[in-house]
Amino acid sequence: MAPPPRGAGRLLAERGWYLSAREQQEEEEEEEADEDGESAPLLPPPLGSVRNPPNPGSSFGFSVFNLMNAIMGSGILGLSYAMANTGIMGFSILLLIVASLASYSVFLLLSMCTQTAVTSYEDLGLFAFGSTGKVLVATTIIIQNIGAMSSYLLIVKSELPGAVAGFLSGDESGFSNRSWYLDGRLLLLITSVCIVFPLALLPKIGFLGYTSSLSFFFMVYFALVVMIKKWSIPCPLPLHSAIETLQVSNSTGDCKARLFHLSKESAYAIPTMAFSFLCHTSVLPIYCELQSPSKSRMQSVTVTGIGLSFLIYFMSALFGYLTFYDKVDSELLQGYSRYLPHDTVIMTVKVAILFAVLLTVPLIHFPARKAVLMVFFSHLPVSWICHILVTLTLNTIVVLFAMYVPDIKNVFGVVGSTTSTCLLFVYPGLFYLKLSREDFLSPQKLGACALVIFGICVGLLSLVLIIFNWINP
Repeated sequence: MAPPPRGAGRLLAERGWYLSAREQQEEEEEEEADEDGESAPLLPPPLGSVRNPPNPGSSFGFSVFNLMNAIMGSGILGLSYAMANTGIMGFSILLLIVASLASYSVFLLLSMCTQTAVTSYEDLGLFAFGSTGKVLVATTIIIQNIGAMSSYLLIVKSELPGAVAGFLSGDESGFSNRSWYLDGRLLLLITSVCIVFPLALLPKIGFLGYTSSLSFFFMVYFALVVMIKKWSIPCPLPLHSAIETLQVSNSTGDCKARLFHLSKESAYAIPTMAFSFLCHTSVLPIYCELQSPSKSRMQSVTVTGIGLSFLIYFMSALFGYLTFYDKVDSELLQGYSRYLPHDTVIMTVKVAILFAVLLTVPLIHFPARKAVLMVFFSHLPVSWICHILVTLTLNTIVVLFAMYVPDIKNVFGVVGSTTSTCLLFVYPGLFYLKLSREDFLSPQKLGACALVIFGICVGLLSLVLIIFNWINP
């Protein structure tokens, strides 16, 4: 076994994970047994410790639920727009590729986890490339989490005014210029200051872990409503829309679905999909809590969770696209706000999504703040002052992004093509190439190499096309 990289020895020493030659040999035998489908523990016991009765851990079904809860988020609102710009078949092929590669990259992470006995993405970066790798992974997670929180708060900015107007039985367009309670930016600021920031300040936010699980059921509810409401909005779209009346076409040609479609907006498709399937920072903690943990068992959890998420994503994207066709908005709920502004079911969906957002954003603050403290303030003792200042800074950055970014597709595009592709494709492949003891021509290393190349090429190409689209709208 190759010696650990510089800086990794202290990490192992702190956790009591130095292994003798005999223990290393036993670990390798357990890995081989695990490849044959037998159960292998994630972490070796500390040297000289007495084996305790194993923790029963989380069941298979509950682990699948936790993984799906980590996967599904605001990305579901942008997939119909991605389908409109790639076609039904093109979207299906791309979504299947991204989902399959996400599952494969999780397999690589699990393989490295059994070799290094670490339980966090940052520590894998430490093992692979020393302190530089750890800082790089932590910085990527910070940017990714800021993008995720911004996408959630963009939903608040765009949907909360319509929800308020609907409850008041008023016309949103008629009051937006004179009513403060229909100003999306002001409502965003109020909810961030009064709800998001206080919850994010809490030292422990475990109770929100249970309530935020409701967000998964809200996403499923959203998908079901999208499927049902496909028959509530006629096609061609009605011309008496209260918003952008002159830009709405009533041509029957607009009601034909495209199997394949390519345009400059197609550059947002794969980044949005990568953003939607990113769950890799949660995989290792879920693995640790799994009942009878093994690589094969956790991989089954991953395949099941990603497969069910794929199904929900695809059905909501398909029926959202078949409802609005080429007129679909980059944030799907905006179309329903336009054509069904006072529909009771749509109102319940808006409230459910907004509730999920306001409980999920504080949770995303926690890993982002942890990464900031680890990168920039690791030399300082933990204090309330530092805790408050970092939380306030992160919250301010996120609110400013949400206020002034004009479209949610920009968040999906930029964050998805950079940090999401790195965490989803590039880093797992690079870490496996660095840490695995297999021959370079082995199938797994060739697959890891292909994963890295795919992530870099797709990420760079998408980012260049998105920037070009900004320059030449």
